[in-house]
Amino acid sequence: MRDHLALITGHLSRVRLERTMAALGPVSFDWTILDAGVKVAALMTEEIIRRRIALPEGITRILLPGRCRADLAALSAHFDLPVDRGPDEIADLPAFLGRGGHPPDLSRHDVTIFSEIVEASQLSPGQLLERARAMAAKGADVIDLGALPDTPFPHLEDSIRLLKQHGFRVSIDSAAPTELRRGAEAGADFLLSLNEHTVDLALGTKAVPVLVPVEPSDFASLLRAVERMEQAGRPYIADPVLDPIHFGFAASLARYVEFRRLKPQAEILMGTGNLTELTEADSLGLTALLMGICSELAIRQVLVVQVSAHTRRTLQEHDAARRLMFAARADGSLPKGYGSALLALHDKRPVVSSPEQVEQNAQAVRDANFRIEVSDDGIHAYNRAIHARGTEALAFYPQLDVADDAAHAFYLGTELAKAETAWRLGKRYAQDEPLDFGCAADMPSEDATGFKAPGHTLAGRKETKK
Repeated sequence: MRDHLALITGHLSRVRLERTMAALGPVSFDWTILDAGVKVAALMTEEIIRRRIALPEGITRILLPGRCRADLAALSAHFDLPVDRGPDEIADLPAFLGRGGHPPDLSRHDVTIFSEIVEASQLSPGQLLERARAMAAKGADVIDLGALPDTPFPHLEDSIRLLKQHGFRVSIDSAAPTELRRGAEAGADFLLSLNEHTVDLALGTKAVPVLVPVEPSDFASLLRAVERMEQAGRPYIADPVLDPIHFGFAASLARYVEFRRLKPQAEILMGTGNLTELTEADSLGLTALLMGICSELAIRQVLVVQVSAHTRRTLQEHDAARRLMFAARADGSLPKGYGSALLALHDKRPVVSSPEQVEQNAQAVRDANFRIEVSDDGIHAYNRAIHARGTEALAFYPQLDVADDAAHAFYLGTELAKAETAWRLGKRYAQDEPLDFGCAADMPSEDATGFKAPGHTLAGRKETKK
C-alpha cells in the first residue's frame, strides 16, 4: 500500500506548498494538501486542526509545518494516524521528504566513542565521575582514563570501580604495563594501548586490548600482535594509528586501508585527536571526513580527545557524524540531505525567499510591525510604511523611524545584527529564532506544543506600564 501524506497548511502558504510538492515529480508516496482555514500556518493550534481538518480516505500520515505549535501525540490519537512536524521552511521540504516521504532516521549508529580524560591521574574519583557524566551526555560510550607519564595514579582502582558502579564502560590508557594490569584487575573493559611486546598482559584479564604498532610506521609489528591474540582466541581491537599532517598522515590512512584488506572482520579503532587537536582548522569538517573514512572501512571505534579550545565540541561532532554516515550508508547515498548538524558556518540553503518574493511579502503587510528577512541581495526590514534594504545592521537605524522607541530600537538592532551575521556567513535567518550552528553550538530548548512567551522588549514595556 502506498503511503499517502496529508500536508496541513494555511492560506498564505498553500500556493507555494502546492508548487513545491508538484516540483518533486514522481515520488514513492501520494500527497494531499489541506488548508486549515487560517491565514498563517504557524498560528494553527491543536484545537483548530481538530475542528477544521477532515481527512480524505486513504491518508496514512499527517505532516504539520515546523512552526506549528501543537501536541503531536494528541493529534495522532485524535486522527489515529502518525503525525509529524516538518521543516520550518517550505524550501526545505524536498530534502525533508527525500527518502520515500520520510525524514532521515538519525537515531542509529554503529560506532563506539571512546572519550579520553587526558589528565585522569590528576583528578579525584568524584571529579572523574562528574566528567564522565558530562561526556556521556555529549555522546561518549566509553570513558578512557589517560595516565600521564611519570605521574602517580594511586586512585586508579577506586576511579574505575566508581565509574563501573555508575554504569560506565571504562578503558585505561597508559604506557606503563603496571598501570594497565592494575586497571584490568579493577574491572576496566579495555586496555589502551598494547603492542607485540606487552600484548601478553591482556591474556590473563577479561579486558579487551587495543593493539598498536611498536612504532606507528611498523605495520608488521601490529600484525604480529594481532596474530598473537587470534592464536589465543581472544577478542581485540586494532589501531594502526592515525598520524598528524606532515608527520605521516597519508601513509597512516593507507595503513588503515591495508589492515582492513588483510582483516575484513577485525574490529578497528581510530584515534582522531592527532588530526582534530593538531590541526588549526574547525574540527567539525575534519571530524566529518574522518567519520566518513570510518564508515567506508567499517571502523567501529573512535578515540576522541577534547583538550584544545577549538575542539571543545568534538564529542557532539563525532556523535552527529556517526549518525549521519550510518544513515547515508544504509541508504546507499552520499552524505547529503541528512540535516544540518555538520553545517556550522554555512547553510546549504541560506535564503528561502528571492528579492522578488520579499518584495511581494512587503507589499502584503498592513500593520506597523517590522518583518526582517535575508535574501541574496542583503537584509530587508519592512512594515506597511517602510521597506529598508542594506547589508549593515547599523545603517538601518535612520530609516526605521524608531528614535523615540528605545525598546523597539533595541529589538530591531539585535535582530538586524543577527541578520547581518547570517547574510555574511551564508546562514539561514529566521526572525525571533537563534541562528543554527549545527552541532557546533547548543540550540535553546523549546516547547513545540505552545506559543512563545513575549520577548524581552515587549515584556519590559509591560513591566514599565505597571
